[in-house]
Amino acid sequence: MDASKPILPPLPGAQAPAAPNPAAGAQDPSGAAKVAQDFEAFFLAQAMDSMFAGIESDKLFGGGQGENVYKSLLSQEYAKVAAKSGGVGIADAVQREILRMQEAQKK
Repeated sequence: MDASKPILPPLPGAQAPAAPNPAAGAQDPSGAAKVAQDFEAFFLAQAMDSMFAGIESDKLFGGGQGENVYKSLLSQEYAKVAAKSGGVGIADAVQREILRMQEAQKK
């Protein structure tokens, strides 16, 4: 058994936030902002998972199966905080596109 791989894979819901409701921003721009921020957090979590995949844990004070199992959860929390505090600009672009598409549907 390879000690670097977790015993159980992460739960599917643990990797991705709940699917955004397409109608969440239908009448409210703040709903579109929330969906866009959730999308950015998901994107950043995936990028951080890839970034942290090659980092070995300290065998003296860390490591083990517990660290492997919860590493993706930590990446998700980092991503949520990053997206909430301004992110990298993905949420702004997604929000503009959501609002543009809503306006086009109204016509």
